[in-house]
Amino acid sequence: MHKNSILLNNYSFPFVLKALADLKLMKEGTLVHAQIVKVGFSNDIYVGNSLLNLYAASGDMGLCGKVFDEMLLRDVVSWTVMISGFKESGRFDEALIVFGRMRSEGVAPNQVTVVNALAACACFGALDMGVWIHEHVKRNGWELDVILGTSLIVMYGKCGKTEEALFVFDEMKEKNVFTWNAVIKGLALSKGGKEAIRWFFRMEEKGIQPDEVTLISVLCACAQSGFVHMGRRIFSLLADGKFGFPPNVKHYACMVDLLARSRTQANVEFGEIAAWKLVELEPQNSPYYVVLSNLYAKMGKWSDVEKFRNLMRERGLKKDMGSSAVGFEHQEHALDSVAGWVS
Repeated sequence: MHKNSILLNNYSFPFVLKALADLKLMKEGTLVHAQIVKVGFSNDIYVGNSLLNLYAASGDMGLCGKVFDEMLLRDVVSWTVMISGFKESGRFDEALIVFGRMRSEGVAPNQVTVVNALAACACFGALDMGVWIHEHVKRNGWELDVILGTSLIVMYGKCGKTEEALFVFDEMKEKNVFTWNAVIKGLALSKGGKEAIRWFFRMEEKGIQPDEVTLISVLCACAQSGFVHMGRRIFSLLADGKFGFPPNVKHYACMVDLLARSRTQANVEFGEIAAWKLVELEPQNSPYYVVLSNLYAKMGKWSDVEKFRNLMRERGLKKDMGSSAVGFEHQEHALDSVAGWVS
């Protein structure tokens, strides 16, 4: 269009900006932004929202906020993009501040807004805000579909309000694996492994196929509660292909954590096998070498400890005191997937 001297208009720019945002082409995006200013479409709300989305998608919330502040008109999409952008950048407190400003200016949130705000509430532990959002959902008679219902369950679960999470679960007409995963993690955090495992088997009884995240959650629940036998049983089913996928590095890490809590010789040896598997799967991940080294130290195998220290030096790896092979926030994948549905 540009080469053929066909002028772009306010309908053309949003499509161009959306494509640039999807590809995260910031340099090209700033050139288009300059063209928008030059031809005088800066105050068009659709163009403005598209610019917000461009900068939010690239993680540049500074430029995003500048565009937002300069907009003469803003609608619910403008506010939602800002909230989502801060949430995706891990700046959950700022996402909630924007949501609070939105409320104070009398702009009614839509379902996409509240899903993003609930994710920020969950990560920041803002229970009061989360409860307000739930009340807003009920006042407006919104149906608790899979996305909205699961977002509420995640929020209540992370804030330690398991009963409220289960109430939302019961109200939902449709549930999927992400919904069940949210419940299992919430129960593991607040009520311990026994309830989480019970819900895992209930999930299977209802015909819901567990995914990789489900197995990470339930194995971690077993580790935290010391259910070595149950953890080994579930891991064996996973390794035998019962769930349709092989164990990955996080499943092995959960097993190392589980078995490290037990001092029986058989479990220590099984833990050694699992730790070796971690090293095989990710040979450049230094914490896994540390896990094995520490395990050998507990077993009194000092020659193996020295062997692993030498192996780390040969591979240019250093012990990172701030990292852990088993400290996974394993259920974040579920919330990311929910966020992906509405972005």
